[in-house]
Amino acid sequence: MKKIIHRAAARGSANHGWLQANHSFSFANFYDTNRLQFGALRVLNDDLIAPNMGFGTHPHDNMEIITIPLKGVLKHKDNMANEWIPVLPEEVQVMSAGTGVQHSEINGSSKEHLSLFQIWIIPEKNGVVPRYDQKEFKIIERENKLQILVSSFHSDDKNSLKIHQDAQVSRIDLDENKSFEYQLKSKNHGVYIMNISGDFEIDTTKLTTRDAVGIYEAESFHITTASSSELLLIEVPM
Repeated sequence: MKKIIHRAAARGSANHGWLQANHSFSFANFYDTNRLQFGALRVLNDDLIAPNMGFGTHPHDNMEIITIPLKGVLKHKDNMANEWIPVLPEEVQVMSAGTGVQHSEINGSSKEHLSLFQIWIIPEKNGVVPRYDQKEFKIIERENKLQILVSSFHSDDKNSLKIHQDAQVSRIDLDENKSFEYQLKSKNHGVYIMNISGDFEIDTTKLTTRDAVGIYEAESFHITTASSSELLLIEVPM
């Protein structure tokens, strides 16, 4: 098993006033040759957006984009006839940019900050028809068990959102002093684990809130918690 450790404080960061952003990988003005991507995982941004603010209309193409609100209300608009759709913290949004899409993302609250993760995964093929989807995932269904949020169109999982890549995005909320074993799809895959909150350990490596670790060249690994922990796991081809 091989590991890449990304401590929370070592992420790229930007404070635009209305937007406080942390970048796990090179993005915008943050560039690090050692942090270009993790396999097919290209972007993992941890954003905090002020009330009534957001990203104006802008384009994307040939990327699988996943947005996970943690707190607040996200509103989405695009040129696929979606008009200011709300996305709440128990929901996940996916968008296949494909041949090209224009969209806007804003904080739908006039009082509360919006906290979210945005994930970009490189697709297995370019030029697909753009598409949008979102789905509710109940917190109770990830208590001490893996909850699959996103998987490949080729996957047999019927309850997850779909993207054009042999990837899997999951969450799990573990109690204190819990152990969990994660089984990878194949040795050609790796898993990037973001610690949303809490304290856990993998193979003697201790991680706290917003630390991350990339695991690859492994069949499985064990997570042991020192406190209640919320984890985001992104498995991708390497």
